[in-house]
Amino acid sequence: MTTPTFHPLDGVSDNGRMEPKKYDAIVLASFGGPEGQDDVIPFLRNVTRGRGIPDERLEEVSHHYRAFGGISPINQQNRELRAAMEAELARRGIDLPVLWGNRNWAPFIADTLKDAYDAGHRRILAVTTSAYSCYSSCRQYREDLGMALVETGLDGRLEVDKVRQYFDHPGFVEPFVEGVTKGLKSVRERLAADGESNAPVHIMFATHSIPTADAEAAGPRNEDGGPALEDGAYVAQHLATAQAVLDRVPEAADAQWSLVYQSRSGAPHIPWLEPDINDALADLAATGVKGVVIVPLGFVSDHMEVVWDLDTEAMETCAELGLVAERVPTPGTHAKFVAGLIDLVSERTADNTIIERPSTTDLGPWYDVCRPNCCANRRGEKPTIAGADSTVGLPETEQA
Repeated sequence: MTTPTFHPLDGVSDNGRMEPKKYDAIVLASFGGPEGQDDVIPFLRNVTRGRGIPDERLEEVSHHYRAFGGISPINQQNRELRAAMEAELARRGIDLPVLWGNRNWAPFIADTLKDAYDAGHRRILAVTTSAYSCYSSCRQYREDLGMALVETGLDGRLEVDKVRQYFDHPGFVEPFVEGVTKGLKSVRERLAADGESNAPVHIMFATHSIPTADAEAAGPRNEDGGPALEDGAYVAQHLATAQAVLDRVPEAADAQWSLVYQSRSGAPHIPWLEPDINDALADLAATGVKGVVIVPLGFVSDHMEVVWDLDTEAMETCAELGLVAERVPTPGTHAKFVAGLIDLVSERTADNTIIERPSTTDLGPWYDVCRPNCCANRRGEKPTIAGADSTVGLPETEQA
């Protein structure tokens, strides 16, 4: 591996907003997933690389992929999202190709960037399929893109920037507003049909659990090194976005709600965000709640953590507890979400620029360029892109 070069960031305002540029292409960067039984263990090796986990242990945790024929829905969903983004760009008359690269399965980010360079692209804007701020959902993507530039020898020859985290962008929020509205209506109708018209209904916002230390480190830091937001940006962003959704659903005015977590993994002695959704469902049932609307607020599409952890395990828990439950759709390829992603791209492009940067919470709009030590990597520093502490970029002679 070559040693990464260090270049000062140029054209970045004090609030982390980057000056518009002329980009050659967009790269849709995602997590990736297996597409057959033979892919499952190699995929899990990629996800857990560097942790020394034996294949026997990986096989033990592969059951949710095995139950779906070894196929995660995420790759097909990204193909559909890519096509939808291309269609929206064409509708607006914006001539930017959409490329696609994954962190953990083909097509890999490094291969996508190399192909982009070979095709003549020199400046790329990345859109990731993670809306919130924490190491795994933002900084790790920035590191993967930075490492890919170094590993392919493209550092200094190919420039890659990234759109801001979009947890509170209307394009991400509005599909959930529609889903909660329909979900509440369905649950209440089903309860009424069972003679439970006045039964309490709870709205449960679900997201991926992460280690508590990572949650506390999420987001920018104060000068004293402490989290800029109480409990870190990850939790604060989810709570604020959940409230933004509820504020737009009049039917939810009298409903109770909570933020719960799912998909925990890792060593049991390491604290992770709680409560787990299944524990929370049991607690709700014990208080007399009869209906629940489950909102996968932390997810862009219906990938494995949704179809297994929510649609399978959580729904089984609801059935055992006698709870009437509806799971709200993720944004997926919802027209408002796709339009929102292209709006995020247009915020950054010199052509077709969108000046207004909407946000539905007081936390946004988030930064184009992450602040120093934002979502700091406790596993050791790596080359990154799109950050004030980035270590890869174009030489000044190639910046335009």
